[in-house]
Amino acid sequence: MDICQLQVLRTDVSGMPLEWLGYQEAAKLYHLGMVAYSCGTPLYTLRGGISAKSGRLSQIEVNSIIATSHHHKKGRGVDFHYVPPLSNPALFRRDDHLCLYCGFQFRHSELSRDHVKPLSQGGVDLWGNVVTACKRCNNHKAGRTPEQAGIQLLAIPFTPTHAEYVYLQGRRVLSDQMEFLKSHFPRKSPLHRRLS
Repeated sequence: MDICQLQVLRTDVSGMPLEWLGYQEAAKLYHLGMVAYSCGTPLYTLRGGISAKSGRLSQIEVNSIIATSHHHKKGRGVDFHYVPPLSNPALFRRDDHLCLYCGFQFRHSELSRDHVKPLSQGGVDLWGNVVTACKRCNNHKAGRTPEQAGIQLLAIPFTPTHAEYVYLQGRRVLSDQMEFLKSHFPRKSPLHRRLS
């Protein structure tokens, strides 16, 4: 694995997870003096040119978790009423790529978004009304509720908190980043059981 593909978890100064950054964005924040502190595992050391003032080689050590004291262009402070955008990749990851009707795990291409209460019956396209379903189960259920289709929903859909959503967006979450994020999940988060 190319070390530069590892993502850096950015938090605010209070430690609230905000977003994932690539190494270039993280290096820019270090260079601009916007990193209040860093923790976690050192990921890599970026070396630059020789400083005309000091005659020394410039370098930046990038850690897996950085806290910034100023807002970054992409990330804003955490809004506790924030509802994360619904996307199939995040939904499938929330449900661990399991069809919540038959209980089997599938590849991304074999899954679909199912509305527990169908749109045709007044359902809405929100986290609390959608689950991951294999295409076979979704076709069988069609425009019916699980009860009408004679199938059982295996888990209750939930809206991820901001910290849970940051986890769902991560590509390769390192163990120290995972522990940090889990500490921000609600106590009763279904993700705790899966990630233990």
